[in-house]
Amino acid sequence: MSRPIIVIPCCTDTVAGLPADVVVRKYAIAVVEGSECQPLFVPVGKGLADIGSVLDVASGILLTGAISNVEPVHYSDEEPILPDAIDRDRDAVTLPLIPAAIERKLPIFAICRGFQELNVALGGTLHQAVHALDDYADHREPQVKDFDVMFAARHPVKLSGELRTWLGQETIVVNSLHGQGVKTLAKPLVAEAFAEDGLIEAARAPSGHSFSLGVQWHPEWQIHSNPHSLALFRRFGDAARGKIAKGQAA
Repeated sequence: MSRPIIVIPCCTDTVAGLPADVVVRKYAIAVVEGSECQPLFVPVGKGLADIGSVLDVASGILLTGAISNVEPVHYSDEEPILPDAIDRDRDAVTLPLIPAAIERKLPIFAICRGFQELNVALGGTLHQAVHALDDYADHREPQVKDFDVMFAARHPVKLSGELRTWLGQETIVVNSLHGQGVKTLAKPLVAEAFAEDGLIEAARAPSGHSFSLGVQWHPEWQIHSNPHSLALFRRFGDAARGKIAKGQAA
């Protein structure tokens, strides 16, 4: 029996000096082993991704984290603080893909940059540098080469709503690797996790979607060692297989 297709838009990079479309492998592993689905990478170079064709084959959409940021032109009149950390090709695919997928009620799992894309695509705004604001903590990763240290659990988040029900916990501890964060939440989204400093750490689409969740942390990292992360990817896979009715809360 074939597995559901989870579409993963790529990031822009270079390989041997040539333009390339890439996805960090940990996301594909999480889809295969956690959701028991088949990942399908979609290139983001100009003219390489037809949104309708992508959605026609997709049972779900995974929006990955990245070292790049959503370009501020999509949510404000601010200049980018880090102009070299812009991926316009990815923006050009993901930002129209998200509302089209929401309209079709396709399952969406949006992680870190993906959560920020989800918010911007639906009308929300971002802080470009959370750590530069007096009211917030520094949510960036430590500058180390050891990935186990980089992706280690770092701070608690308080859960509410459906997310609290899914995980059966009031609070979980998450890994934190982001410089940007939600400033104003898009009106269609419902906040369901907050850091101790009040920053929104997760949000979902309203009822009527089988699974449309954005999280600011990285549940794809070593999912088998974290039951909460595994539970989210399992639920995402179940939604892609149609085991969760679209009329249920996301």
